[in-house]
Amino acid sequence: MSNQSITIRTKSNTVDKISAIAKAMDRSRNWVIEDALKQYIDQQAWYIEGIHQALASLKAGTGIPHAEVMAEISELINERIKTYENKQ
Repeated sequence: MSNQSITIRTKSNTVDKISAIAKAMDRSRNWVIEDALKQYIDQQAWYIEGIHQALASLKAGTGIPHAEVMAEISELINERIKTYENKQ
């Protein structure tokens, strides 16, 4: 895979932070930026894939309706509150 250059504009304090991280890690600013981009892109790809899977699940009728999830969460919260109050 070949490397390509891109140019971005950012605030000087962001550049300062990148420089400080690079120095602390004994890496180049390019390495820090590339690593940050990889992490961000991987996280966003994971997030988007999760959304697509959830939408497909709902479309297939295998998802759990929002109201049902919220009712279960409320029940769990109320159980925790009762447990906490009984310890007091």
